[in-house]
Amino acid sequence: MLSDVDPFSAGCGGLPADGSLAIVGNAPGIGAAGSAIDAAERVVRFNNAAGFGGRAGHRVTHLALVNRGGQTREWLADRDFLKRPVVRAAQAFILPFPILPAAHNVPEPICWTREILALLQPLGRPIHILPDTLHARAQAGLAHGTAGPPNPSTGFLVTVALLLGRPAHASPAQAYGFGFAGWPGHPWAAERAWFAAAEAAGRLRMHPPVPPER
Repeated sequence: MLSDVDPFSAGCGGLPADGSLAIVGNAPGIGAAGSAIDAAERVVRFNNAAGFGGRAGHRVTHLALVNRGGQTREWLADRDFLKRPVVRAAQAFILPFPILPAAHNVPEPICWTREILALLQPLGRPIHILPDTLHARAQAGLAHGTAGPPNPSTGFLVTVALLLGRPAHASPAQAYGFGFAGWPGHPWAAERAWFAAAEAAGRLRMHPPVPPER
């Protein structure tokens, strides 16, 4: 059930070449977009999937789970992780980071790919790991807007893979709940600019978070 995704030659995670696609980020203020999200043929969500089961909709075909860092370690320690509604509903999983060689995962482990694979594989659903080639492409897309080697977010990596896997004539992917904020190690301004360029090129349509009412 484990496969490496090559986003440059095929759709990512079994996505149809021309099917409608909703990519749902975790920013608050997504608004009443649940019906539009659930109407898509494929719905991709991330990590703890804020808003799932509520105003952000009830469907998820692909769940992207970060496989490095403290968030993954917390999931592995949670005995009820597999019981979470979004995990139970997902038809497939995407892990954004390749497996680090054991020699590179010391002295403090940061890569938990082997462990999360062992956790997910008994579910019997496809698990896709984005390859190093995707990371190189994603970093190149951000390099002009960063001072050093960029550290792309999970949302950025997966969105790049999804768009590269779709032909130019496909309908634009619909992106909801991307606020471009969070862990300060990610180049949010550069990612925002990349999304804007993808929208200008007709590959993506952004649905920005709705500001809270005052």
